[in-house]
This record gives sequence, C-alpha cells and structure tokens, in this order.
Amino acid sequence: MILMQNNISDIEFLFPKEFDTDTFIQLSPMEAFSEVSIEYLNALSHELHKEQRTRIYSDVATFSFFCRKANILNLKKKHLRGEFLRLGRGIVFHIAPSNVPVNFAYSLVCGLLSGNLNIIKVPSKEFEQVEIICNVIQKLSQNPKYKSVSSRLALVRYDRKSLSTSYFSSICDIRIIWGGNESIEQIRINKIPTRSFDVTFADRYSLCIINADEYINEKSPDKIANGFYNDTYLFDQNACTSPHLIIWLGSKLNVETAKKIFWDNLYEIVKSRYLVQSIIAVDKLASFYNQATQLDHVKKTFMPDNLIWRIELSNLSNDIDLYRCHSGYFSEYHLTNLSDLSSIINRKYQTLAYYGFEKNVLFDFMNQTKPFGIDRIVPIGKTTDFSLTWDGYDLISLLTRTCEII
Repeated sequence: MILMQNNISDIEFLFPKEFDTDTFIQLSPMEAFSEVSIEYLNALSHELHKEQRTRIYSDVATFSFFCRKANILNLKKKHLRGEFLRLGRGIVFHIAPSNVPVNFAYSLVCGLLSGNLNIIKVPSKEFEQVEIICNVIQKLSQNPKYKSVSSRLALVRYDRKSLSTSYFSSICDIRIIWGGNESIEQIRINKIPTRSFDVTFADRYSLCIINADEYINEKSPDKIANGFYNDTYLFDQNACTSPHLIIWLGSKLNVETAKKIFWDNLYEIVKSRYLVQSIIAVDKLASFYNQATQLDHVKKTFMPDNLIWRIELSNLSNDIDLYRCHSGYFSEYHLTNLSDLSSIINRKYQTLAYYGFEKNVLFDFMNQTKPFGIDRIVPIGKTTDFSLTWDGYDLISLLTRTCEII
C-alpha cells in the first residue's frame, strides 16, 4: 500500500489495493452521465448478476438491477436537461452508514453519475454484501476499458479512532454524511475547504397510511404484507425509510377488518423468515413502558409472541416520532381525515408509504397542507428503493457544477 502524505497507516483499502493520493487528487472530474460511467455501471450490474451470492442477498440483487443501462439512461433523461454543461465538482468523500450494508454503493453511483472522483468509507462492520460488490469493482478495474472510472474510485475502511476522516475531509469538494445526528455532528468537527460543503442524510422518521375501505377488497393481501416486511424487517426497522407509525383511514368497521387481515398476513411472513433475539423483546418492552408513561391511553394489542408489537394510540401526539423501537414495533392510529396528518409532521419525517390512495389525492394533500417534512411518498414495498432524488435533494444537481457558456 502506498501511504498518504499525512502518514495515516490505519486505513484498509478495499479498492484499490495500492492508492497514491497525489495521483488521485490531480485527476479531473468528468461530465455528468458520461458514456463510460454508464457502461461501467452496466458492467457492474452484469457481473453482480452472475455472482452466485447475489441470490442470497436481496439488497445486492436490487442494487444490481438499479445499475442496469436501461435504468441509468432513464435517469439521465430525467436529471440531465437543458443546454448547460454539467461537470463533477471534484472529490466527493462519502461516509456510509454503519447499519445498511449496500448504502455505500448507491452513494458511489451518485458520485459516478455526477462525474466526480469518489472516496467512500464503507461500514466498519464487515458485511458480505460489501465484499461482494468490492470484489466486482476490483474485477472491473482489470479491464482497460474502465480505467478512467476505476481510477476515480477509492473504497476504504477504518475505525473511529483514525485521523483519516480529518484528512479526507481536508481534500474533498463535497462531503456526504449518512448517519445519526450525533455521528454527523462529530464528523463535522473535521474541517473542509472553504468552497466545499456537506450533504447530510441524518436520522429521519417514516410512516405508512392504509385506506381500509380499499384494503378490505385487496385480492392479494399477502403481497402487500410481503412488501411491508421488506420495508421494515429486512433492516430490522433501522433504516430511515422503515415505517414506525401506521395510520389507518376509513370506516371504523372496515379499519378493524383491515387490521386483522393485514397483521395476520404479516405475522405469517415474519414467523417464517425472521429470527427474533431475546434482547429485542426486552427493548420492545422498555420502549412500550416509556411510551405508556409519556402518552395518554396507550394500549398494546395482543399478538401471539414478540415478533410483532402493535401499540394502539388514543390520540396522535405531535412528538410521536420520539417513541419508536426496532425489529417489529409499530404504533397505529385510526385517522378520520388525511389532512389531519399534517399536524404532526415535522422536518424529521422522510418517507410516507401508502396503500389505497390515488396519486392526485396525495399530491393535493402535500400541496394544500405544505408540511415541513415528508420528502418521499411511495407505495408499500417501495420504501427502500433508491432514487437520485433523496431526502428532498436532487443529487445530480447538487453534486455537479453548471458551466454557463453565453
């Protein structure tokens, strides 16, 4: 390994195996959605698809599908408009979250498609998904066709005690930070150049709304339950996109009927796929006691075991986002009017998953109430689907500079 000028020797380079800082920082950015970047991502998708272990990890398979050329070209049409020349800003330093294995790869794609050089800090915890993707990146680097892309990538791993964050921050044009509020504040202690800026993806809160009047007529409730399982249990409900609050709309009778159908179907899926640990039961109990002592008339709905905890609310508190747990802990409330939901939405709210609503109804809700939060509204089962518009940011616009030629 070629050590960097500041002699930081505690970095594990997952890619490349040898890294020359001087050479890297002298490379020029590329144009947004360059042909070689699109071809590179398509090759990445192809190689991941051939990898047998991809079949084991649905998040890797989903990432592979995202990188297909057809998808990237559609994204190009959506995000690259106008007569201006859009170039990468320079070096993007990505700090990926520790609890979502494949998040680093999506952040990398944003950096590539916007034409930047990318230094990506992957999770310190060793996930096999990270290894799978890094191995394919290493393989593609052997192809001269992709040298211009491979040379603009560096994937690193190091622990919190390392000075590496300080160094990489000092040379970056943009720093992308994924993580909790406290982690972001700690990272921000490390200075960045005067013209550089941070893009932060902090801790967020997500919810789900279900129109019971429509749901009771659903012919495949197991598919809806399966989508909800993917939204929540695949990441132990730790992802910012995972719903914690379930809002039911519709007549009282239909809501009660819909609840039974929904939770019964979900329970069968969770029981067959999800392994609950003893400590999780303790966490759920402690969370419920905390919620019950702080909120009025909170009731735990009976379920056969600890796989699903349902907490019935008698009123919708505007600080409900403070009361959450993980691994299958849900608060639920019967709301009579969709517009009343806006009273609790603050800047912390990110994703709204839905079932049984027309898009125009949801558009009107957002346009008329104009809440401070909610950046994404997606059908149940789609909350973890990545987009180049995330947390309200158009990432291609944000990560590029526009060259105006008059």
